[in-house]
Amino acid sequence: MYYFLHLRSRTFQTLILGLIGLTFYAYYRTTVYDFHQIGLVRNISHYPYAENSHNQFNATSQSHPVVFTKNMTVEAVPIGPLMLHNASNTSTQVTTISTSSSSQLLSSSSTSTSLKQSSEKPLQVEKLINLTKSISIMVRNDSARAIYEAGHTSPIPEKCPNFGKEMELVIMIMSAPMHIEARTAIRQTWGHFGQRRDISILFMLGATADPNVEKVLLQEQKMYNDIIRGKFMDSYSNLTLKTISTLEWIDSYCSEVKFILKTDDDMFINVPRLLSFISKHSKDRNVIFGRLARKWKPIRNKKSKYYVSLAQFKQTVFPDFTTGPAYLLSSDIVRKLYDAALDQTYLKLEDVFTTGIVANKLGIKRIQANEFLNKKTAYNPCTIQRVISIHMVKYSEQFDLWKKLLDGKSKCK
Repeated sequence: MYYFLHLRSRTFQTLILGLIGLTFYAYYRTTVYDFHQIGLVRNISHYPYAENSHNQFNATSQSHPVVFTKNMTVEAVPIGPLMLHNASNTSTQVTTISTSSSSQLLSSSSTSTSLKQSSEKPLQVEKLINLTKSISIMVRNDSARAIYEAGHTSPIPEKCPNFGKEMELVIMIMSAPMHIEARTAIRQTWGHFGQRRDISILFMLGATADPNVEKVLLQEQKMYNDIIRGKFMDSYSNLTLKTISTLEWIDSYCSEVKFILKTDDDMFINVPRLLSFISKHSKDRNVIFGRLARKWKPIRNKKSKYYVSLAQFKQTVFPDFTTGPAYLLSSDIVRKLYDAALDQTYLKLEDVFTTGIVANKLGIKRIQANEFLNKKTAYNPCTIQRVISIHMVKYSEQFDLWKKLLDGKSKCK
């Protein structure tokens, strides 16, 4: 053993030389070789991206737009349709490059580029900046566009024949997957007006992770064929995505209809009164009617359900908006609202977001209409016949309200 470890032992000398050689090889692989690889321009000429009629991207789990981060690292990052809670980081810019220009941007055989922000690589940084001139769309990762997936898994376009050219009204009811009784009660009461050729009454739902609920919804759809399914997870935090999905559906399949009522499944809608209101305002354009909320302030308490951070909205007062339980839109603003909403910082308060922040930015009028009660009230026949909408109605109460609405014995001034 002593002879083997002696410094003059040939075996020991060979072992030492081998270790020295291995050390140099490891240094080469980890330092020289890898540094050379960093400098290579990678091939990102393929993008699973297809522009639709509104230049939206279909952000499926296979879409890999390029992300420019603070340290100038370019990497492929998948953006999924349900990544709502990833929208809080506002420092990163997500950049989607059109397929027509992508092959002109980078043509190397590698797969990603990483550039260190240092004085030693000013030329590479300058080249990277020049490359961005061919970028078609810039998307902030705090915007609705970064988390919204366009399209519908159950579009039922036949519910709006000929794009709604002969239709007065579409009522879009925001409903949750489990609210089967609420939808049934509406179908059996004021939802009957959906049988008219000039009116469509539809339910808007998102996705659910419960396979049992999906089976029930599939049966319900087969029976009634009045449920539109958007590509978002159905939750309170995604109510704004539900409204955006509604705007997209109208723009895609029912753009010629005169008016759209957005409402909820706990509402009673006096459809005859609503049609009378529409008749009086048939020539009005660029407008949203409803119960107007003026000078509401954002809630900064993080424990509140309605918390709004400074990153989401910096001002101390919201723009005037129409409250969410029910509001009426003229059809000419649908496309504008949809496009502008996607580029706005996401806010889960859908009425503040859509009819306040986005509508105000576009110069759309928001008008107080007293017939939109949008709150719970006494269920007497005269009140019911005077108003357009009543809020916080249980599914069992829909039938009582429906009966009183049709009661011809009550004489109201």
